[in-house]
Amino acid sequence: MRAGYRPEGLVGDEPERGSGPAQNAAPGPTPTPARFGPIAWLRWTWRQLTSMRVALLLLLLLAVVALPGTFFPQRPQDPARVAQYYVDNPSLAPVLERWGLFDVFSSPWFSAVYLLLFVSLVGCIVPRSLDHVRALRRPPPAAPRRFTRFPVRDAFASGLGREEAVTSAVRALKGYRLRRTESADGAVTTLSGERGYTRETGNIVFHLSLVGLLVAVGYGSFVHYRGQVLVVEGDTFANSQVVYDSFESGPWFDESGLDAFRMRLDGFSSEFDEVSGQAADFRADVTLTEPGADPRPESIRVNHPLRTGGASVYLMGNGFAPDVTVTDAGGDVAFSGPVPFVVVDQQMYDSRGVIKVPDTQTGDQIGLSGVFLPTAVVDPASDTAFSISPEPTEPLLVLDVWYGNLGLDDGVPQNVYQLDTQAMRQVTEPGPDGEDVPVRVVVAPGQTVDLPDGLGTLTFNDLPRYVGLDLRYDPTLPFVLTFSLLALAGLSASLFLPRRRVFVRIGRDDGGRTVVTAAALARGDDPGLARELTRVLDPLRPPVAEGPRPHDSTPQDDEGARRG
Repeated sequence: MRAGYRPEGLVGDEPERGSGPAQNAAPGPTPTPARFGPIAWLRWTWRQLTSMRVALLLLLLLAVVALPGTFFPQRPQDPARVAQYYVDNPSLAPVLERWGLFDVFSSPWFSAVYLLLFVSLVGCIVPRSLDHVRALRRPPPAAPRRFTRFPVRDAFASGLGREEAVTSAVRALKGYRLRRTESADGAVTTLSGERGYTRETGNIVFHLSLVGLLVAVGYGSFVHYRGQVLVVEGDTFANSQVVYDSFESGPWFDESGLDAFRMRLDGFSSEFDEVSGQAADFRADVTLTEPGADPRPESIRVNHPLRTGGASVYLMGNGFAPDVTVTDAGGDVAFSGPVPFVVVDQQMYDSRGVIKVPDTQTGDQIGLSGVFLPTAVVDPASDTAFSISPEPTEPLLVLDVWYGNLGLDDGVPQNVYQLDTQAMRQVTEPGPDGEDVPVRVVVAPGQTVDLPDGLGTLTFNDLPRYVGLDLRYDPTLPFVLTFSLLALAGLSASLFLPRRRVFVRIGRDDGGRTVVTAAALARGDDPGLARELTRVLDPLRPPVAEGPRPHDSTPQDDEGARRG
């Protein structure tokens, strides 16, 4: 042994230093640490990126960077709200635009996090999957020589013969992967059992499902399309991009891929609870015509979409579309047709809308804004009207009258449910206190009223219903559902299935008795481990009245049994 050697961590006096040339020699040069080259840095970066810790951090970061998409209007879903945001926040909107916050899910920084998470998961799960496959092909590990280091262990003398005890132990370990070894003289049999491989399989399935989800969602964002449209009773909707009120699609979308089906809204029915007034059921009856097929009747209900052309048509809303006719000051028909009113009270179906009349031959353009009341009650004292039921038993239109320039020729997109009054004047009349008050036009179905100041007339012809339809096409949705269910199943398996190893050694002592020693080991915290070992050993135990049970800390127990 080298002079002056002392094991690291040994407590005591300093060792005696030797003398000689070795002690007097000058110390050698201090080794310099190795420098990291580009390859080493790449390896280090790859190890960090493919670690489970970084994958979890990237998953959390992806959720964080998606939050702005809920705080700010998104241009693909609602360009009108983005335009309104520019009007309301002229200084902040350009900054948000520069950072891509009006289109978060197509921004470079969101895509970067998304791709990094994908690479991290793939780099993490592929080696782990290969290791798991190799583990499935290997037999369980051999039992250790001593069991005294296991917290969960047992030892006793069995009343069974050795071979009978081995057979009973093998039977009790059914469901375990077994490894059976015999001593050199055949006197001691050791069983190594392992179960719970499904736990690691579930963990791998969970992470592979996350990768599948990322791929499916990413591909779906490129090929999907989604459109919203209002259809009035009696009208026909043709599946064309120009017909939709709003439409958004992925970059790989091709308009020629739209299935050329047609759908006519034959009728709409609604049911309400008589006591609470809450909606009970909505149903849209349509006639669907697909390419090369005869027209057929279909129905669309809430949460029961219509499937056609690879897309799903959802019933998202409904309301009333009063059919009106407006004539100008010269008596010419300036506007005629149904006008959808937006529901503002979901319980009583009070609705708000505007009627824009730009094509007047005589006089100024006309704008009418106000409310539609399905079952109107007028309060003479306050000169107000309100609805007491969502059913159209006493429908009434209450409108304010404007005239001037509607601004439709300025080239600026307008909200069809709002009236731009910047270049218009409201028709008023003197009130009881001398102040000017708006002139309101009240008209019921079948009635014709004169507009004030000789602007023309308004006729309430009919009261059709309308429905709001949401058409969605995404071929990856079945895969998203499948991967989501697989991820849930894999996560449940990895959390709730135990991974256990059980070792049983059976031999004979000096007296010829069959001696059983056993131990159990679990990966992680397993409160049922001792109970599982008891279950395995119960068929081997002697009756309670038999001899004393050997203590499990003797060398004989640790060795398993003395070969005889």
